[in-house]
Amino acid sequence: MTLEFLVEDGECRTLEQYLRREKQISRRLLVRLKHTPGGICCNGAPIRTVDLVKPGDHIVLTEPETGAGAVVPAAQPVPVAGETAHYVVYDKPPGMPVHPSQGHHQDTLANVFAAGYPGLPFRPVYRLDRDTSGLCLAAKSAYCAAFLQGKIQKRYLALVCGRLTQGGTITAPIGREEGSVIRRCVRPDGKPAVTHYTPLSWNEAYTLVSLTLETGRTHQIRVHMASIGFPLAGDDLYGGSTRTYSRHMLHCAAVTFPDPETGQTVHLTSPFADAPLL
Repeated sequence: MTLEFLVEDGECRTLEQYLRREKQISRRLLVRLKHTPGGICCNGAPIRTVDLVKPGDHIVLTEPETGAGAVVPAAQPVPVAGETAHYVVYDKPPGMPVHPSQGHHQDTLANVFAAGYPGLPFRPVYRLDRDTSGLCLAAKSAYCAAFLQGKIQKRYLALVCGRLTQGGTITAPIGREEGSVIRRCVRPDGKPAVTHYTPLSWNEAYTLVSLTLETGRTHQIRVHMASIGFPLAGDDLYGGSTRTYSRHMLHCAAVTFPDPETGQTVHLTSPFADAPLL
């Protein structure tokens, strides 16, 4: 993967200062680039990270090749919501894990990525539960993965059991439930977790809710909504009714993030196709 930057106006600084402060190149990647022949060039010639850069300089970084690991390529029809040379955003269907695991070796998003981008390691910037559908962003380079950390805003849609007519914020720590390796619960010694929710429409049985998170704990939306008496429809792990739905009804409907190359805001959306019109 090749990254190119044109140095704009600014104070006198070294190449390392420019890359670390202004382009968010991680220290680990910079070390790898230093040890890669032709890894760092300025105006077509090799340059040291201690050398000064000036406006108009053309910086080219060539990331060293890394192995893609043992993920088996397996092409499957997963829609792509957005893509550049630096990232791809899949519209993941429910029932598809993000990573391979026991019992899921060739039916994951990692397998789809391996088939589409041979030789590139799979770097999802965040993960979704197997039965959570919607937008899932994967970086095509170590630079992109590091650049996007902490810069992605996601909005979820969920169908919850019951008639919920008022929005609010849930601030409740989440931890592992005693005796279980899967279930989480609200507990005083858990990790801080904050969920904002807004009901959009409802009937006597279900409510369609829009949610945004300030934290990203495992099963956060599922645990928080169950904790206030409105578990997700189909979520038998946390008390949701499975009478109508066979999977928990959660969908990543929108993502917003800065483009790693241009800095411009990218906003992508995905309709919650499985949700009913209430």
